Amino acid sequence: MTIEKNAFKDGVKASLPTALGYVSIGIACGVVGASSGLSPLQMGLMSAMIYAGSAQFAFCALVVSGADLPLLVVTVFLINLRNFLMSLHATTVFPKVSIWHGIGIGTLITDESYGVMLNESLRTKEISPFWMHGNNLAGYITWVVSVYLATILGAYIPDPKIFGLDFALVAMFVSIFESQLAAMLQLLAKQKLFLILAAVTVSYVLLLLVVSSSVAVLGATFIGCFVGVLLDDK
Repeated sequence: MTIEKNAFKDGVKASLPTALGYVSIGIACGVVGASSGLSPLQMGLMSAMIYAGSAQFAFCALVVSGADLPLLVVTVFLINLRNFLMSLHATTVFPKVSIWHGIGIGTLITDESYGVMLNESLRTKEISPFWMHGNNLAGYITWVVSVYLATILGAYIPDPKIFGLDFALVAMFVSIFESQLAAMLQLLAKQKLFLILAAVTVSYVLLLLVVSSSVAVLGATFIGCFVGVLLDDK
């Protein structure tokens, strides 16, 4: 029990930089929700059940435009489709966990917690599922509370861009990518890493010519993973 408790605490500590980033993004989301006519309770429940920043921003925009329920559901599903990929890869990081641990990890995994997990997997051969629960839950609780409180205060913050909150998500991903890249350079040959990044970049640019940006991201991710597997020595 002590080992599990320590692993959970370590997961929370590892997630703190991204969890703090959730505060600024959550404020922006709450402000947008308030301006869309959604109540703090509605935004809080949305955050707890949908738990996806980009999808929630899109949800608010669709509510303002008067979209019907099927369109809302399909849009949220497509935006969050990348979570299938992250959860699928997470099963290789936690191959021996119980189905309940797997459900818990997959339910709350996000781009940010997945990035933190990747950094940890590059340094640690075997990650405890309790570490991942700590990583996931810290971000989840921070996000729900931030969005709920920001919706209450939304009437007093008419434009989150004034405080630079619209750049918070970009800055967070740049930080995550930089730390992952530094760790990968220690384990992978530079030529392989260059080929993988080139495949992702080129495929994304080409896909943008024929599909939407969200689909292009998903397609480029698939191609990057495929190239990575082809270059794997194992």
